[in-house]
Amino acid sequence: MKFTLKDYQDDAVADVLANLERAKTEYERDGRESSFSLTAATGAGKTVMAAAAIEALFYGSERFDFDPDPGAVVIWFSDDPNLNDQTRMRLMDASEKFSSADLVAIQPPFAKPRLDPGKVYFLNTGKLTKNSLLTRGHDENTEEQLSGLADVATPDMQGWTIWETIANTIADDNLTLYLVLDEAHRGFNTRVTGDKPTIVRKLVNGHAGYPAVPIVWGISATIERFQEAMKAADASKDRRAYPSVIVDPSRVQESGLVKDIVALNIPNETGNFDTTLVRLSAKKLVQSSERWAKYGQSQGALEVVKPLLVLQTPNKPESDDIGRALDTIADEYPQLNGYNVRHVFGDHTTQRFGAWDVDWIEPQHVEENDKVRVLIAKDAISTGWDCPRAEVMVSFRPAKDNTHITQLLGRMVRSPLARRVPGDERLNSVDCILPFFDRTTAGQVVKYLTGQLEEMPGTAGKKILLDGRELLANPTISEAVWAAWDELPTETLPKRGARPVKRLVALAQALAMDGLRPDALRDAESEMHAILDGYAARYSQLLGEAVEQVWSVIVQEISGKVGASKLSYREFAERADDRAIRSAFEDAKKAFGADIAQSYVNYLAGPDNDDAEDDGLRDAFVKASALATVKEVREKVDQEATEIVDRWFAESRVDLKGLPDDRQQEYEDIRAMSTDPQRGVLGRPRSRMEDYQIVDDNEQVSAAPLASLHLMSDEEGQFPLSSLNTWERDVVNTELARANAIGWYRNPSRAAVDSLGIAYRDGKGNWRSMHPDFIFFHQVENQVKASIVDPHGHHLEDAVTKLRALADFAEKYGESFYRIEAISQIDNSMFVLDMQIPEVRNAVRHENKSAVDFYYSDIAVEYDTSDASSHRHVMNP
Repeated sequence: MKFTLKDYQDDAVADVLANLERAKTEYERDGRESSFSLTAATGAGKTVMAAAAIEALFYGSERFDFDPDPGAVVIWFSDDPNLNDQTRMRLMDASEKFSSADLVAIQPPFAKPRLDPGKVYFLNTGKLTKNSLLTRGHDENTEEQLSGLADVATPDMQGWTIWETIANTIADDNLTLYLVLDEAHRGFNTRVTGDKPTIVRKLVNGHAGYPAVPIVWGISATIERFQEAMKAADASKDRRAYPSVIVDPSRVQESGLVKDIVALNIPNETGNFDTTLVRLSAKKLVQSSERWAKYGQSQGALEVVKPLLVLQTPNKPESDDIGRALDTIADEYPQLNGYNVRHVFGDHTTQRFGAWDVDWIEPQHVEENDKVRVLIAKDAISTGWDCPRAEVMVSFRPAKDNTHITQLLGRMVRSPLARRVPGDERLNSVDCILPFFDRTTAGQVVKYLTGQLEEMPGTAGKKILLDGRELLANPTISEAVWAAWDELPTETLPKRGARPVKRLVALAQALAMDGLRPDALRDAESEMHAILDGYAARYSQLLGEAVEQVWSVIVQEISGKVGASKLSYREFAERADDRAIRSAFEDAKKAFGADIAQSYVNYLAGPDNDDAEDDGLRDAFVKASALATVKEVREKVDQEATEIVDRWFAESRVDLKGLPDDRQQEYEDIRAMSTDPQRGVLGRPRSRMEDYQIVDDNEQVSAAPLASLHLMSDEEGQFPLSSLNTWERDVVNTELARANAIGWYRNPSRAAVDSLGIAYRDGKGNWRSMHPDFIFFHQVENQVKASIVDPHGHHLEDAVTKLRALADFAEKYGESFYRIEAISQIDNSMFVLDMQIPEVRNAVRHENKSAVDFYYSDIAVEYDTSDASSHRHVMNP
């Protein structure tokens, strides 16, 4: 893969491959058909995950320990040829192994008896209808023969219909057909056709004597629709449903692939179309453009993000209204010309909006055409394609069209750089301007957008801001506080399948590329060669036994005599040939990484051994392969590689801080390539977006209370407490009332460079990251010391798990903090577990109790909030 998969993508691909392998085995053994779905929120990278799984299916994968299926054939099916074109391009971009010849868009004429293995074929609904040239081979209204079929086609002008080609592929014992249903819930709709099978049902269930597709893999944002669709399509009721692969939306949000914030702009009262808010959208487009240009310049980027403004119209728009909107945008953005504006209406012709003639553009090409700065759309834009550079949206739709607005936001949630801009929430946000909404419905909009919706699942992890304002570094906070911040520990999440030697090679390649250690790869190879030589000598006896095992191939002979009732068995050893040795060498590549394993073979063989038949080269392959089978050697090599990585990171610490954000992120990813959490680098926040209004339980909007001394603030030095519940505000009030409090920070609840994270294993043993709510800074004996104060509901399912994570973190890094405390509210009182006390840590880590029992026990003390109402740092407007 060209892309490094995120943790959740890694996990999902592994689960998908497990289902595919199981499905193939059952189909070959029992003829059992099966299905499963990959379900992930918008922006999760479903196509990238699919590319990784299909690449492994065709070519095998060392990363996922997956053997290739030499007979694998994939049909990628959707209801839109444009979506297929976009998917084809994305698969090509994601995979380093796919060529254009491997990704085939089926077009008539298609004269093949069966599909070829190792290829992905793209089909859409229209290609399988009764009037398609693929299904009937000719056009009944013309006598013209289709070009290119003169020598190969039968008189009906198509050698085989597409249904025959698919059936022949299924019938071939050397092939396995996998059907991928993109947005699988679409295409099963039977509102019009009644009981008549739809195209997708014909594929899934078989029809007219044609067999059912053996393995169906649905890719969708909504698991329920796919499950219902498969149940309805399975007429025989024999198709096995494997467990769905479900991506946790919170992990997608943490990844940085999707934007963190939706800032809403809604007028104080409803009215006719208001150009004031359209003018605001134009200003935001200009500001966003300037900000991205400045950021790109600071990073030395060759290509800069050019933001897009989307105008969403009603289904029957007034052309003059759109024209006036474009005039208003042009007033604020004088560079805007006609070629900067496009539409994606169903009518693919040039549209006249006031004085503007606006051409049509294919939706899937909007992202790549950065000359387009304003896009006019109805609701066709809302499904099936993404435009990460869409930063601003103004909707002409009325308040009742919540769904359409939410769907459109689903197209705008991807981050333009496919990563979070470190510490800058302004560049990690999207603006949604709603002229036809009013404050009476604002609360409903917020709750709608933060709910778990079929149209836009997974939005609960986002900030939805009614009165979002940008906060910058608080000028009243001393540099001593920031210096203390810079030294705070944070933890990375371990990676699936991480190997220390591969981590070393990745670090060496990165350091060499950035010119920080030009000969890093050569240095790494030299050090690893010396280490392998040393342990080869140290464990020479074990190595000798392993060498003999590599050289010996055990063969079992089975024989029998005519008339005899029993078979006889005999085992004997044959000397390994080159093929067997190369096969054994695969273990060395897995243990030491392909780069180090091969370089060690070259080192052992010497510079003059270029002949593959040379005994010295053969012995080198055998020795490297044997070393990989000695457990003691593998463990020691891993330890040594980890020590080299830690040393190089320490030596490069200052230089790394001077690199662009994307390169710094690369090193953090390498740092995390470990089976254990690693101490990471906590970055300073650059920009923060917070809401100055809150929505109460009655959906009424009011001003948020403000607090001072936050590390990020407005021009008045204030920070809104809109994201805090009542007792969390009490905690802030209490802590700021302490005489030695000199600053605080609301820790973002996501994996980000400016968020202190603690790695832990959840109930299923998977690595997750928790983010304590607050970090407070205190003046302690002429030193600035940080404290973690984490209010967390004791009733929540993960309460005990997170208490233990906090205790483990305190055990490792307690000396870096003044206080580390967990707080929970029980009845009308709050209680504290002080993790800096060994007895408290030990109890939490080892005793089998519920969270509430810990807070009720004698290791907890009551949290005093008596001064909260009178302290001087918080004010209610």
